[in-house]
Amino acid sequence: MAYIFTLANQKGGVGKTTTAVNLSAFLARQGYRVLLVDGDPQGNTTTSLGVAKGNLRTTLYEALLDHLPLDRVVVPTGRARLDLVPATLQLAGVTVELLSQDGREHRLAQVLKPYQELYDFVCIDAPPALGLLTVNALVAAQGVLIPLQCEYLAMEGLAQLLGTVRRIQEHLNPQLHLIGILMTMFDQRTRLSLEIVLEVQRHLPGRIFTTVIPRNIRLGEAPSHGRTIWEYDPQCQGAVAYGLLGREFLARLGMEMPSGQQEGAHA
Repeated sequence: MAYIFTLANQKGGVGKTTTAVNLSAFLARQGYRVLLVDGDPQGNTTTSLGVAKGNLRTTLYEALLDHLPLDRVVVPTGRARLDLVPATLQLAGVTVELLSQDGREHRLAQVLKPYQELYDFVCIDAPPALGLLTVNALVAAQGVLIPLQCEYLAMEGLAQLLGTVRRIQEHLNPQLHLIGILMTMFDQRTRLSLEIVLEVQRHLPGRIFTTVIPRNIRLGEAPSHGRTIWEYDPQCQGAVAYGLLGREFLARLGMEMPSGQQEGAHA
């Protein structure tokens, strides 16, 4: 059965989609079968993988609202072992259209359930909000990974997000757990970035990934070319950091790098 995890943060611009795309790509490169679910109406995950949204006939919207089987929605990404459930702006209508339906918080979990045996990992990129789409993403998941930008304003919403996670654990999904908080956009030239990391470590000991994602222009450029960082610039600091994150992610889940793949992350 696939391990399902969600990347969530109600603040935009914290590296959530960048992490979803590149962590999923890392896992696929190591030999795992990965399904990446674009749960954001902006469809940035879809665009980042070079999928033309204008050519899509079906998306996550039809799976959630029309009960369309997921195998009619999944699109290949052109990368071995990495599939995508795409999204477009139409997905924004789900929040309103599901409100009157029973079990609306469990809709995504129901969509994914029949297909969990086909994948080793399902990664859900939740939208930058704490609405129904994000709730669905958290209810469907076993773990949540929280990217947090190294700035004080980004920290303000962390307590609110952790509170949401706790409420979902208590009322909707008791198996949900926090995989970890990932510090992103770290600028080693500034004292502020280090202070933010130390502050979060002090308040949430053991919850933060050792790996820190640096500010890296190549990470920002790759999505505009529809490429992962491994395809765009596998030797850059961003690629190195996401390789380290992938290893730490697997270690936190008690999983190992597949045999013979230990050096594959930076190839």
